Amino acid sequence: MAQVHPSAVVHKDCQLADGVTIGPNCVIAAGVSIGAGSVLDANVVIEKGVTIGKKNRFFANCVIGCQPQVLDMSLDAEIGGLVIGDDNIIHEQVTIHPSMHPGKLTQIGNRNLLMIGVHIGHDCILEDDIVMSNYSQLSGHCKIETGVWLSGMVLLHQFVTVGKWCYAAGLAGINHDVPPFLVVSGHYPPTIRGVNKRGLIRAGLSEQQQQRIFEAYEKLYRQGGTLLENAKALAQQDGLDENVRAMIDTITKSSEHQFGRYLEKFRK
Repeated sequence: MAQVHPSAVVHKDCQLADGVTIGPNCVIAAGVSIGAGSVLDANVVIEKGVTIGKKNRFFANCVIGCQPQVLDMSLDAEIGGLVIGDDNIIHEQVTIHPSMHPGKLTQIGNRNLLMIGVHIGHDCILEDDIVMSNYSQLSGHCKIETGVWLSGMVLLHQFVTVGKWCYAAGLAGINHDVPPFLVVSGHYPPTIRGVNKRGLIRAGLSEQQQQRIFEAYEKLYRQGGTLLENAKALAQQDGLDENVRAMIDTITKSSEHQFGRYLEKFRK
């Protein structure tokens, strides 16, 4: 059974699985579901309708599922939901907002590490094995793919996609899509600096796969010409593996929007 501290306020309509621990002064609203083995330290707030998977750890003073920060949204506005997967570590003062749209979701995957002060805006999607360092901030509608590592105080504009196994250096301000496997730094505009070698290793890619990514990077970013022209030329080559194809696809899709943010196409 769940262990609930006497000072915690837990709504009667919550679902707490076996092994859940609710610490002092936590507040859990109606309709929340928390999976087995999850632990909430002191002063954690989980708002209504949030679904949390197994073995998640929430450190003190997290606020999860409160109303999105949307100008002129009334306090009684109907909003969407928030779903969090398994084995996530969510440190102090992290805030995660649900979707601003009824019937839609903000989604957090599995095995992610969110350090102190991270903010996840409404309608974001985080896949798996992501690291977000202290005070990194995601605006609404962003997508962070598997294995991304955001260093301290990285900021993302709305609707930005960061491709799998990328690394963003500290203080980066990212306002356009970033293809997979790359290192990005700086702001407005951010600059691609190279290939994220450590990310390739974390991804478990073979030496041959890694070499193909390095070769693709040279053809895309170091041989002159525009990035889109280079991507189209590379796409015509035979025998491209799936990782190089993913890099090309991101460049092609982001070019469909004037500011290089593919997800802007779906803005309502």
